Amino acid sequence: MATEKSFYMTDEGKEKLERELLYMKTEKRQEVVERIKVARDFGDLSENSEYDSAKEEQAFVESRIAQLENMIRHAVIIENDTAVSGVVALGKTVTFQELPDGDEETYTIVGSAEADPFEGKISNDSPMAKSLLGHEIGSEVAVATPGGDIQVKIINVE
Repeated sequence: MATEKSFYMTDEGKEKLERELLYMKTEKRQEVVERIKVARDFGDLSENSEYDSAKEEQAFVESRIAQLENMIRHAVIIENDTAVSGVVALGKTVTFQELPDGDEETYTIVGSAEADPFEGKISNDSPMAKSLLGHEIGSEVAVATPGGDIQVKIINVE
């Protein structure tokens, strides 16, 4: 039997997924059912683009519900209490500088389920996070990027 993937996340990330799941099950699912009912009233289903669109949306909603349930069921909550101070770990916020003279960048390393680079949250599966994990303040780390390797220096870990 295949082992299920664990989804690392914060309590906040899990709560966000639970809210989305509740919305999808209670409101969005009902909206789609209503769209299908209305589309059926348009007549011939074989040439009914409204019906086809509503059925596609229904498939997406059901797929997203299953995905959310799986992520919540296999959630592993990140506990920062056990992490060593000053060492980059899951759930920590790290500030680094691209060498030799790049700008400082700050990211929080989270599980893939709640990654959002626009909010400064990068996945622990990303090349940047994989390279930084386990290193401490002051370390210089090589990071493989699509444009070639870059060197960064860890400035701060919170």
